[in-house]
Amino acid sequence: MKLIICADDFAQSPEIDAAIVRLIENNRLSATSCMVNSPYWASSAKLLTAEIRQKAHIGLHLDFTQFGYRYPHFVLTLLSLLRCLPKLAIQQSIEHQLNQFEVELGTKPDYVDGHQHVHQLPQIRQILLSVLKRRYDKHLPWIRVARPNAASGIKGFIIKMLGANALARDAKRMGFICSTSLLGVYNFSGNMQDYQIRLIEWVAQAKQSVGTSVLMCHPAVEVLSNKVINDQVLDEKLSGKEVLAKQTKDPIYSARLNEFSVLNSESFNAIFSEIKIVREP
Repeated sequence: MKLIICADDFAQSPEIDAAIVRLIENNRLSATSCMVNSPYWASSAKLLTAEIRQKAHIGLHLDFTQFGYRYPHFVLTLLSLLRCLPKLAIQQSIEHQLNQFEVELGTKPDYVDGHQHVHQLPQIRQILLSVLKRRYDKHLPWIRVARPNAASGIKGFIIKMLGANALARDAKRMGFICSTSLLGVYNFSGNMQDYQIRLIEWVAQAKQSVGTSVLMCHPAVEVLSNKVINDQVLDEKLSGKEVLAKQTKDPIYSARLNEFSVLNSESFNAIFSEIKIVREP
């Protein structure tokens, strides 16, 4: 009954960074994954102090769909399934992202996962594991396997079928430690109460899992002034959270706010009271 609580998308925006750092400080997270191609990365990395790193593992959120060398997610997935991705360019991007991580933090990532789970796609997973093995053979990072259970529905099934089992098999064969299952898959709908109910359900699923599960989350804080929000609410007849989503160009921003509010609330300890929160599998 071990669980890693991992916040994705560190360095995507200042709102996300502030939420993640605060949750780590409050012992609500045990890992966070960094988007090192983000223009914020150099400044964001400064927030990952020695104290923060003692509380949580810091990983690479391998990215091929958001910043830097990128594809639309559907195109990337299709090309990978057809084995048509340019291997050299993929390898160079992986090396570049690892270099960027090391430049700012002075160490290898504690683990590796992928933005939109791209790290387990065909071609990418083979190149990634080969690069990691060559660079870090004596101290391998652990690998997050995006293998949701049946309760995650069709979205979880699709994520799993994009290469979870193959990634786990190949990684273990090469000596990597892997997480066993992925929790936290949903459609980013609902309010705070809905997210709290989902957390309770995911913890129940973690208790039934073998090995170490990862509960991924995507928190952010609200930083815009009330005046900005109120002006746009009046002008465009939008809700405050809809304005925030528009301002940040983040389609799941409303869900991020809900996640942060619940994870940072007093209900956290009650929800996670019977499970051991760890930093690694």
